[in-house]
Amino acid sequence: MGSTPTTEPSVPPESGPPAPESARPGPVPPRGRRPLVLLVVEQLTSSVGRQVTALALPLLAIAHLDAGPLGASALLAMTYLPGVLLSPLIGVTVDRARLRRLLVGATWAQVPVIGSVPLVAAVSGATWPHLFAAAAVSGALSSTQSVASQSCLPRVVPAERLLSANSWLTGARTVGLIGGPALGGVLIGFVDPASALLVECAAYAVAGALFLALPVALNRPPGDGGTGARSRVGALREGLAVIRRETLLRRQALAAAGLNLGGGAGSGLFVLYADQDLGLPSWQLGTVFAAYAVGMGTGVLVATAATRALGMARAIQVCALGAGAALFLIPAASLGAAFPVLVLYELLFGLLATVWSIAMTTGRQLVTPAHLLGRVNAFLQAVLTATLPVGAFLGGALASRAGIVPVLIGAAAVALAGASSLCFPRDLLADVERAAEKP
Repeated sequence: MGSTPTTEPSVPPESGPPAPESARPGPVPPRGRRPLVLLVVEQLTSSVGRQVTALALPLLAIAHLDAGPLGASALLAMTYLPGVLLSPLIGVTVDRARLRRLLVGATWAQVPVIGSVPLVAAVSGATWPHLFAAAAVSGALSSTQSVASQSCLPRVVPAERLLSANSWLTGARTVGLIGGPALGGVLIGFVDPASALLVECAAYAVAGALFLALPVALNRPPGDGGTGARSRVGALREGLAVIRRETLLRRQALAAAGLNLGGGAGSGLFVLYADQDLGLPSWQLGTVFAAYAVGMGTGVLVATAATRALGMARAIQVCALGAGAALFLIPAASLGAAFPVLVLYELLFGLLATVWSIAMTTGRQLVTPAHLLGRVNAFLQAVLTATLPVGAFLGGALASRAGIVPVLIGAAAVALAGASSLCFPRDLLADVERAAEKP
């Protein structure tokens, strides 16, 4: 089942007076815009590599260490936990660092970390301590790279192009999410899972080279570079002050938490529910998953046009509410016509959640001061990362007592309640639209 995607003053235009909203050009392909091309190719490359590893690492633990459900789940959790725990430190580091150097270093450091797994497996055999350590360090580096990439975009793309740029980056990640597992499955069919991890090493080597080709100006911190507060605690307070001050950011955090708690509970139970309660054959379940990819792809294609037609604030609001409401289709499938209902759910959720994610990211980049963007991105990424596994764990625990369908209804209600926090008052809607339109 699909899950909720993953959470500064505007840059002056290149020349001339600001164009009115109706006259602004639509999405522009990234060719001819070198920094955006580099970031799009990097997102595609890294996403494919991460998906191969997401399949290969647990299969390696199963094949070499006889891992059961608990071991495989714990290994997956270790890739997320460091990003949550270290998010405050990551945010301050991104705001104070030479950004291009940080992106290159964090990406190339993945090569020895991931490469150590097949090396140790070949020399002395895989061990649990080493797999957990590699997963944890790789997770911390991935979180750093993700926050730094989001903070980099507004500095290489003009404000009027941010929405289109975020659509291109989301599209690149979507291709990786779809193609990565298939590539991983084919590779593991020919080689050992440990050897398949070398694909991610190659992907990170290429991604680091792409970051190295970004403008050297990224090594100059924006604004005060996060040095307004000398201590790290003071720097964290500066970042949190922005979130407290900006209602849009606070409500984004609440909406993301609600959608991920509900979506996580539904995701954890989805396959079991479809197989045991609904009796879907494997080909129908595969089609349902494919429908989510179609919904995501459609969302990427229409996000810019839909956001400009509705206005950024309305797009954030409507798409979040629609994604939360779509979760009710999962328990509704138990009433009959399960296959078409679940296909409809995946199409709607994939479409709405993708448009919401793109509009939300763009809005955050527009209202957050450039020198604080790392801290704000890190905080919201921690919310997104932490709530999804918590929702899955709570959903499984409650379903063992109350049954799957009641928990799915409750999960949808939680998601919709979180999304309703984006029902802005009229004056806030106007403020968000002014931020989006300001050149």
